[in-house]
Amino acid sequence: MIQAGQVIRLRVEKPAAGGRMIARVDGQIVLVGGTIPGEQVTARIERVARGVAYAETTTVDEPSADRRSPFTDALCGGSLYAHIAYPRQLELKALVIADAFGRIAHLQLPAAVRVAASPEEGYRMRARLHMRGQRLGFFREGTHEVCDARPTRQLLPATCDVLERVAAGIRSLGPDAVRDVELSENVDASERVVHFETAPGADASAMRKLAATDGLTPGPYVTDALTIGEHPPIALRRHVLAFFQGNRYLLNTLTVHVAGQVPSGSAVVDLYAGAGLFSMAAAVTRGARVTAVEGDRLAAADLAANAAASHADVTTVHQPVEDFLRSGRRAVETIVIDPPRTGMSREALDGAINVRAPRIVYVSCDVATLARDARRLVDAGYTLERIDAFDLFPNTPHVETLAVFQRSLS
Repeated sequence: MIQAGQVIRLRVEKPAAGGRMIARVDGQIVLVGGTIPGEQVTARIERVARGVAYAETTTVDEPSADRRSPFTDALCGGSLYAHIAYPRQLELKALVIADAFGRIAHLQLPAAVRVAASPEEGYRMRARLHMRGQRLGFFREGTHEVCDARPTRQLLPATCDVLERVAAGIRSLGPDAVRDVELSENVDASERVVHFETAPGADASAMRKLAATDGLTPGPYVTDALTIGEHPPIALRRHVLAFFQGNRYLLNTLTVHVAGQVPSGSAVVDLYAGAGLFSMAAAVTRGARVTAVEGDRLAAADLAANAAASHADVTTVHQPVEDFLRSGRRAVETIVIDPPRTGMSREALDGAINVRAPRIVYVSCDVATLARDARRLVDAGYTLERIDAFDLFPNTPHVETLAVFQRSLS
């Protein structure tokens, strides 16, 4: 029986969702961090829970040819795959997707998954940073210990310069004046907005001065003009606190691909529409008639503003997805779904199934919840037609997955 504190040698087999890799000792699964499938390592057992052991690599005895020197602390947020050569990262993410669909959904993929690559550096347009003591940065995995954002290379160098000036300003306000900072940029970083989460009674004038730090744009919005082919640019305003896709390099690629799954001229419902990225793209480039549904107040305001600016056939609804689907709506040919990491609630998925749309385009940042929902869609009469993936989060175990489901005619 494996016990915490034990040091053992492991042959690493395959990736697991979440960043660790799978090894086995006498049939018992060990999830080990800091390694690559195929390697033999020596690892220390950290804990054992529900029959699964968790370990951290102490030495790499037989390194993979895909191992590289990590450019940052691998435990600093967004860096768990930093020790793995980037092409191998993409291969591992494809394996994680196939494993989740096989293990959770009991489905075989229609074809091998290709993960679209992203430049590794400066990809993030949105980030949440934390101020603890004198430091502003990301949390180390599983802790509230702050680590520097710059070495992770997720943010542009100019963005890191601005954040250093912001941190200096926060330090001048005294301890705990600001605990967290939300950052949002547009694609070309010509606009950069932050939101400060402050202690009660924070000095409003001091916060306004902090928000005027050199390199920041007066908030709370940033705006992009997304160009797709020969179509007119799509103006997209978004609030600093509203959800939006985070990878500047793959934003256009992902949007084109999602819109391309929408039949021309079809009636579309876009659930969890956010600021309207997919709604506007489907309406403008596919001539779709879109009903866009968003429950969050700030995102819904962005959605309404963007729909009005587009002059496209987009009707916006500020309502929880569950309430919208419960009300029994018009005939729909395509449903686009882009839920939070937790996936759809059971009520929302039941409602989407009851619409009986011929086509469902499901965008997910969590392959486990996507696989769970895919099982229910297949049980309800849908077929998994295709699956694609986009590496919106380089050097992390996360991957954006797009699954298209077609309803059988019977």
